Amino acid sequence: MRRSHLVAAVAAVGLLATACAGRPAPVTEVATPGTSAAAATASRSAGPSPSSGGPTPTPVASLGSGEGTVSVVAIDGYAEWGGVDPKVKWVGTFEKETGCKVSLRYYDPRQEEKPGDFPPSSFDVISATPEVGGRLVNEGKAAPLNTALLHGYDKIPKRLRTLPSVTRDGRVYGVPYVWATNEVLYDAGKVRPDGPQSLFKDRGPVLLRDRPLSLADAALALKAEGADVGADIKDPFDLTDAQLDAAAELFTSNEDGRRTFWRDPVEVVQGFATGSVRLAQATPYHLDVLRRGHKPVRALTDRPVTGWADAWMLSAQAPHPSCAYKWLDFTMSADVQRKVSAWTGLAPANPEACTGAARRICTDYRVGTSRAFRGVYFAVRPEAYDKWVERWSRVVS
Repeated sequence: MRRSHLVAAVAAVGLLATACAGRPAPVTEVATPGTSAAAATASRSAGPSPSSGGPTPTPVASLGSGEGTVSVVAIDGYAEWGGVDPKVKWVGTFEKETGCKVSLRYYDPRQEEKPGDFPPSSFDVISATPEVGGRLVNEGKAAPLNTALLHGYDKIPKRLRTLPSVTRDGRVYGVPYVWATNEVLYDAGKVRPDGPQSLFKDRGPVLLRDRPLSLADAALALKAEGADVGADIKDPFDLTDAQLDAAAELFTSNEDGRRTFWRDPVEVVQGFATGSVRLAQATPYHLDVLRRGHKPVRALTDRPVTGWADAWMLSAQAPHPSCAYKWLDFTMSADVQRKVSAWTGLAPANPEACTGAARRICTDYRVGTSRAFRGVYFAVRPEAYDKWVERWSRVVS
């Protein structure tokens, strides 16, 4: 069973603690609109992909009318067809508008090796985190895009379009979909943090996001202190071995501090709602939900902060490129962006989506204003990502 989404889980804000009570761990599924979960799971692709090789793929020059089908690999919540909530769906609209039937598979980006299990010829498009997208580009499994064929591309702010996570050597490899920032939230009735260092120095309980790239937030704390190894940090996602070691050490240096790690965003809401958390690494939408639930939670206003943008990418061997480009265009539309933002609590890449159900979320993230990206270091897969994974495994163990 797919997990409920954050927005669905906290819809009744006055009952935060109840809404966020124990939930099953998410699983990776394969689902095709109109089929049962059991049948979809049985069709899951398995087995490692062949190693990449050959020349770098080139962007397509033109498109046909469409192949009649498109294979989509998505993060949970990024491509909805009504399977979780009958009112939350946009895949069917795409099929009606384009004549391209969607074959949909889900994956868990926390198990970031999984997309590598999809041979490039087995899918057309994938929603990728910076970690996953960086790997696909490195392995030659993602194709550069001809942005002239994407009619809504210019509606996305230049800052997102030019992020290192979606560009390489002057080529565009991804279309930004949703984005967010990592903020320091705190229970104002229990603690008065003096900066981002409080995540690592406060006695806790403190909740931190279980993700290797959380080491970048520790690097920003070192940078804020301005002493020793932190003084030389220019980009928190580009660290020397010594800087990476120092960032990892911050997570374990406070022996009296209680640090726990969250994977499901609902855990943050639950922690503050029940009074069991003093500080947490979270998002602006978490703060909004908690405030609407009348919880005394605030956010540090200190910048810089880290952030991330997830994007749609095209397979280097897409079997259905015309329908794939139609999917990229469709997911950039204001209507789809509005729906995915309202469903996930993440900021839409297209500011024109900031109406209706997404208006409040856009306010949380300052979408469409000059302050939206100010002081934000957006994530990119580090060159030595294996070292980040290794250091993080030590932290969480």
